[in-house]
Amino acid sequence: MKTAISMYNKAFLGLMLLIGCSSSEQDPGTGPQGPDNGAATYTATDAFPRLKFRSPVDLTYAPDGSNRLFVLEQEGIIRVFENKADASSAQVFLDISNKVTDGGERGLLGIAFHPDYRTNGYFFVNYTRSSPLETVIARYKVDPSNPTTADPASETILLTFPQPYSNHNGGAVKFGPDGYLYVSVGDGGSGGDPQNNAQNRNNLLGTILRLDVNATTKGNYGIPDGNPFKGNTQQGREEIYAYGLRNPWRMSFDSQTGALWTGDVGQNSIEEIDIIKAGGNYGWRIKEGNDCFNPSSNCNEQGLVAPIFTYSQRNGDKSITGGYVYRGSNLADLKGKYIYGDFVSGKVWALEFTGEKASDNRLVTNLAGTISAFGVDANNELYILNYGDGKIMKLAAEKE
Repeated sequence: MKTAISMYNKAFLGLMLLIGCSSSEQDPGTGPQGPDNGAATYTATDAFPRLKFRSPVDLTYAPDGSNRLFVLEQEGIIRVFENKADASSAQVFLDISNKVTDGGERGLLGIAFHPDYRTNGYFFVNYTRSSPLETVIARYKVDPSNPTTADPASETILLTFPQPYSNHNGGAVKFGPDGYLYVSVGDGGSGGDPQNNAQNRNNLLGTILRLDVNATTKGNYGIPDGNPFKGNTQQGREEIYAYGLRNPWRMSFDSQTGALWTGDVGQNSIEEIDIIKAGGNYGWRIKEGNDCFNPSSNCNEQGLVAPIFTYSQRNGDKSITGGYVYRGSNLADLKGKYIYGDFVSGKVWALEFTGEKASDNRLVTNLAGTISAFGVDANNELYILNYGDGKIMKLAAEKE
């Protein structure tokens, strides 16, 4: 994620322009499958007109049949409300702002409810804290006597790892259809991945992790069978599921196929969408999208997984926010398409694909604000978080 200050970071902008090493003359994301292919057909409307949030960065639901939505506020607060258009209040579910270091790309960044939440009350969060600056993956538990409140004293830390810079923290946590917890992790920050973290499997930066939260072989979690580097003899971290990512800000599982989709924020030229596979090396910092980055030409592409789609930053679209393959019922012509957006431009697109090959990409709306995240409810209906206005939006067909 890039905020107005840090996401599109002016402090690094001049440096990035000098070291930007995209070697190709092509303009990725233009032409027939370009990001603005076709006219916008939807408008973004206020889904809950009486609610407003402070810097919202994630939205999800609990698998407990309660018809509630949970929204993360970056400073360290989770709010809960009934999924009704006339909802008038969103009460505090958990407040850990005293533990969270926020600002820029830091903060409380992700939430995932355990598949057995109805019986165990567990949910998991991803946040940053200081002294030293690090990412924390932790488990909390709902108050057994009050389902609208979590117990702040119930924290169990699964995993921490250092963050060398304040940006590129990734931040998503999602349970896969296999019951394991997946965590998206940025390359550690600065510009150009100066420590080459994303290609170094001895640390956890620039990766997607997969954890067994029901095991205790690593303390408060375990390494799932099938993790590609489990039992390796090269000192690689066994938690790593895939690597070579710059800043996988938002990710999601297709509720029908189980495919893991990720939007990976680009450096200074190209934004990309990836379908994550076990053991995949997605190329950063060797490549940015489909172009060589370091080195700037004749880079070794052997073994690298290409993105399913890229688009250029040249038209003002400068920070991808990963979305969802839409499986709801209200937006019939978007069903089965990957809906994603751009934080800076506020545009939303629908990517059509067959298997792992993109076939078309069209503009859905360009008035969705600063898009920090997408979310879905229990019926797989889609929501858009407008970070700047603090509103939750939904798509509605344009009136003729």
